[in-house]
Amino acid sequence: MKIIFLGTPEIAKVCLNEILKSEHQVLAVVTKPDKPAGRGKKIQMSPVKELALKKHIPVYQFKNINQDGVEILKNFNPDVLVLVAFGQILKQDILNIALPINLHGSLLPKYRGPSPIQTAILKGEKQTGVSIIKMIDEVDAGDVLLQKEVEINDEDNSGSLFEKIADTGAKAIVEGLDLISSKKAVFVPQEHKKSTYTSILTKENSKLDFNETSFNIVNKIRAYNPSPVAFFELNNVKYKVYKAKIHNNFNTENSTDNKKNSGKIFLNGEIVCASIKQGLVVKTADGFIEILEIQYPNSNRLDAKKFLNGRKLEVGNIIE
Repeated sequence: MKIIFLGTPEIAKVCLNEILKSEHQVLAVVTKPDKPAGRGKKIQMSPVKELALKKHIPVYQFKNINQDGVEILKNFNPDVLVLVAFGQILKQDILNIALPINLHGSLLPKYRGPSPIQTAILKGEKQTGVSIIKMIDEVDAGDVLLQKEVEINDEDNSGSLFEKIADTGAKAIVEGLDLISSKKAVFVPQEHKKSTYTSILTKENSKLDFNETSFNIVNKIRAYNPSPVAFFELNNVKYKVYKAKIHNNFNTENSTDNKKNSGKIFLNGEIVCASIKQGLVVKTADGFIEILEIQYPNSNRLDAKKFLNGRKLEVGNIIE
C-alpha cells in the first residue's frame, strides 16, 4: 500500500523504519518544523526527518498542516495515513485524504491524551500496551484495529518504557497495514464509558512532595525520567532525582547516623541517612525512600553514594 507517514520524535522514527522494511511504500513524510535545541540553540531536525532524508523520501514540514497540507498530500493519492506522535491535531480535511490510522501508547480506552506512557508508570501499572486505531475528529476515540500488551517492570522509567512501546508499536503498525492491505481489517468501537485521560507532564509539576506515599514518590521519579525530571529543593538548591526505591525496612538503629536518629519521630521530607555506605534515605508519608541517582545543578548525574562522597547532605535537614 501507499503510505504517507506523519511523526516527529524517536518513537515515530522507530515505527517509520519498520514500515520501510515492509512491502508497503512510503510516499512522503510529514514532520514538525525544525527548531532550536540545547544550550547553543542550534537548529535541529526531528529524528523522523533525519531518517526520511537518509532514505531519500520527500519531507514536508507544515507550520499548520490543516491550512497548508491538504492539497499537497492529496496529490500523492495515498491509501493510508499513518500517524505516530506527530505533534499537530489533524482536522477532517486531512483525515479525509486516506484511511488515517494512529499508534497510541496505551490499551485504549484507558489513558487517552498526551502522556499515556508516563502516566502508566505514574500510576504504578504493571502492564500497558499499544493500540492501532482509526483516527477521528476526537482525541484517541477512534475504533480499534488491534492491540498489543507491554509489561512494565519495577526498573522501567518513561525512557525505557518508550523503547518497549516503540518496538511493539512499530510491529503492530505493520501488522495493521497488512490487515488493511489484505482486506482483513476489523475496526472495533471503544468502550467510551471506560475511558480515562492523561495530561502533559510539566516542569512545573515535577517537584517532589514527601507528604505523599513512598509508592507515589518513586513512581513520579520513574515517570519523569528522562524528562522533565523530578526534583527537590534544599537550602535553595534544586537537586534532580533520576532513580529511587522504596526503603520501608530502613532501620535507623543500624544507621551510621543512629546517634542523631535514636528514638526520634521523623518529619516527612527529613533526611534520615546520608552516608557513602548506606546511601541517601528520606522520610515519606508512610515510610522511607532511598534516592539512588541524583544531580547537583550544573554537574553530572551520579549514583547517590558517589554523590555523597563529594557533597554533604546533613541528616535532619527537611526537604522543602
